Amino acid sequence: MVDFRPILFVIGVLLSVLAVAMAIPAIVDAASGHADWQVFAAAGAVTLFVGICLVLTMRSGWGPFTVRQGFLLVTLAWFVIALFGALPFAFAGLQMTPTDALFEAMSGVTTTGATVIVGLDAAPPGILLWRAILQWLGGIGFIVMAVAVLPVLRVGGMQLFRVEAFETDKVLPRAAQLAAEISIVYLALTAAAALLFWSLGMSGLDAVAHAMTSIATGGYSTRDASIAHFDSAAIDYAVSLVMVLGSIPFVLYLRALRGRPLAPLRDSQVRWMLIVLAAAIAVLSLWLVDGGQLEPLDALRYTTFNVISVMTGTGYATTAFDLWGGFAMVVFFILMFIGGCAGSTSCGIKIFRFQILASTAATQLKRLMQPHGVFMAYYHGKPVSEEVSLSVTSFFFLFIGAFCALAAALGFVGLDFVTAISAAASAIANVGPGLGPIVGPAGTYESLPDAAKWLLCAGMLLGRLELFTVLVLFMPHFWRS
Repeated sequence: MVDFRPILFVIGVLLSVLAVAMAIPAIVDAASGHADWQVFAAAGAVTLFVGICLVLTMRSGWGPFTVRQGFLLVTLAWFVIALFGALPFAFAGLQMTPTDALFEAMSGVTTTGATVIVGLDAAPPGILLWRAILQWLGGIGFIVMAVAVLPVLRVGGMQLFRVEAFETDKVLPRAAQLAAEISIVYLALTAAAALLFWSLGMSGLDAVAHAMTSIATGGYSTRDASIAHFDSAAIDYAVSLVMVLGSIPFVLYLRALRGRPLAPLRDSQVRWMLIVLAAAIAVLSLWLVDGGQLEPLDALRYTTFNVISVMTGTGYATTAFDLWGGFAMVVFFILMFIGGCAGSTSCGIKIFRFQILASTAATQLKRLMQPHGVFMAYYHGKPVSEEVSLSVTSFFFLFIGAFCALAAALGFVGLDFVTAISAAASAIANVGPGLGPIVGPAGTYESLPDAAKWLLCAGMLLGRLELFTVLVLFMPHFWRS
């Protein structure tokens, strides 16, 4: 029998933090004279009450966490935070349905960036800030989970980073200390990004909101036209830089601060991410220039921004890139799945898994050529164990299987082929915009049927929590004592 007390205690702590965060948009709305401050105050009070009750009633009488409790905690925490995070959306002046409110909150905490809200330019400041806060909290939450929980649970090859996570330079042996250090770096990068955006012409609210959602690679904007609203090459490149910074493993920033400034660039994951980004930008830029669609400088500007946005799973847009032609659509569709680095805020399959899969495949080819030879797969100069290779291979299988199942289910509830395929890819990879006129970079998810939104919520949660963490809960063996 699983002891739920420590799980509920941690969830209570997280809800208390969420309630405190609700005070920020409440103050902003009150200062601007908008009545929604009462909604945030009431939602915060309810959330705080539940959180404190869980903390006080579950604070003692339990032992150390087990692996099963870890799986339950990760899934329940993300769902419960989305559920309470939806309260302001459900009761604010936007008059959203419960389904739309949960969709918006789930998209926020999973840093997906898919939205059902139309008219962001006229939305109250509290709601705009709350969307950004949800993504910011979701981003830091995933970093902590990726470096402190997933390696221990051996999810999808993440055990490869267990030593790095808990013994970073042997200075921070405990997960709590590591999480605190990462949080400071995360906050510092957010503040620096906000100052940069403000200096380039954004308003204070726009700068803060976009700093939160770009470092979290979330993609929620304060404008219907997303970053295109500002029509500034300087802002495009600045946001591109912050999105890349959010896609780099945050433990590498700690190493850089401890006297190894080149640590991020020496990491094979980071190098390969930059290589893939550069290759995609170069190819698409040449495609647009050769086809006469854009001038060279404009092609470089728009491809740089949108390639980085899609591959990192951020989901901002500065143009309708799904109108660039069939080749561009195929490239963007592939980029949706790739993602950034493990231990970052980025989503998708992650670069390291492609590296391990490629190394494993190359090793197998060598064995076919030399049956009696001894070959090993390597990652970052170290041998890859059979356990890690099997875990990564299984992750690929489950990821593609989940994508196919979600796309088929979306088609079953009435979505057309392009919308179903791209929305499924966007949800499972936590990208945000899909392809086509409905859910593409110029559209929203508002017109989709409720059944599709619920399916996409499940897809967003499944993709963000690395599949195994959620799917293991549906195995009968998991619940046997």
